Amino acid sequence: MKNFIVLLSVLLIASTSFSQKKQKKEKLNLTNALVVAQLDNPDDRYSLEINLTQLLVASGIKAEPSLNYMKFGEDSKILASDSIAEIMKTKGIDTYCLVSVRGYDRRFKKTEGRENLAAALSVGGLFDLYRQDIVSISFEFKFYRNGEFVYTDMVKCGNVGDRETVLKKFRKKTGKRILKKWRKK
Repeated sequence: MKNFIVLLSVLLIASTSFSQKKQKKEKLNLTNALVVAQLDNPDDRYSLEINLTQLLVASGIKAEPSLNYMKFGEDSKILASDSIAEIMKTKGIDTYCLVSVRGYDRRFKKTEGRENLAAALSVGGLFDLYRQDIVSISFEFKFYRNGEFVYTDMVKCGNVGDRETVLKKFRKKTGKRILKKWRKK
């Protein structure tokens, strides 16, 4: 009887760890996206949105930068409004991709927060795209469909020495991530 309980416990633990691994390998199946960079510096925000939009379009994903729908200096919370959601729906876009700089270290983990789109858009960016004397940077991506959280991912770039190197590494690593985990096949 003791052996049976031990065997049952082992099987239960193995099955839960297998199901967790299976969930982690799921793809996003991204077909369209409105790209929103959450950075305070307008130049950094523009650079990140344009680069990510170009990568998505090159991978066969319909994408647009949020800067097309906001006035300069306007709060990004406006993107959660019903009027913008209607515009996006008419353009065939139902997914929002929020990208931010998580920090300047490779040890960061994905956020576990599952807030809705309006709450996520109200969070400001703490970091710039590049800061003097950094050697690595971590980007976090959060995806929302119909205002609800669906997926998160993180891209870590090392050996960065200037702003242009950050963007170059971002394009290289994110391009691979799009093909492997985000894009619908």
